[in-house]
Amino acid sequence: MATVHVSRHPLVQHKLTLLRRVVTEPKKFRELVRELSQLLLYEATLDLPLRPRMVDTPLAAYDGSEIAERIGLVPILRAGLGMVDPILDLIPTAHVWHLGLYRDHATLKPVTYYNKLPPVVDVDLCLVLDPMLATGGSAVAAIHVLKEWGASRIKFLGLIAAPEGVQALQNAYPDVPIHLAALDDHLNDVGYIVPGLGDAGDRLFGTG
Repeated sequence: MATVHVSRHPLVQHKLTLLRRVVTEPKKFRELVRELSQLLLYEATLDLPLRPRMVDTPLAAYDGSEIAERIGLVPILRAGLGMVDPILDLIPTAHVWHLGLYRDHATLKPVTYYNKLPPVVDVDLCLVLDPMLATGGSAVAAIHVLKEWGASRIKFLGLIAAPEGVQALQNAYPDVPIHLAALDDHLNDVGYIVPGLGDAGDRLFGTG
């Protein structure tokens, strides 16, 4: 089954608590998503391969290293957009492709309305970004699109997940590691994570 990594870093736990509060306004919410995304990225990229790179310091030549993989970011619209810029701050050479998926509130199934992948795979690692992994439908649909496109190495990065979503993603794609800030208790009867934080897209963009 897919490996599930739930961060236990004190900074992650602290910031996640602030993020969950109902009184956290959109500006602060976006700042916390930014900070949590960077902390999760740090943990999710510990296995990136390196290649040698020689550079000159003011005093001498130095045998250094650089990342050897080309990385693509795949935010699931719209909430995934909040995770893109903080990751680009750390990996400015990453490609960004957008997948538009929304959850039908009647069926809880994902509906694809936008796909901006290039014709040919030109990266080695795809990071699928979505703050919430609830039913898992959107993540499974996004990874299905990437697999059909030809992506071979994929990781999922999310802030909060429900066990149901993790199970669905593991069942569909056991080769995709899942990196989370928290694994919550359950989904309620309308498909929201409990305790969760509500609708991440609404809270990011102030549309709730």
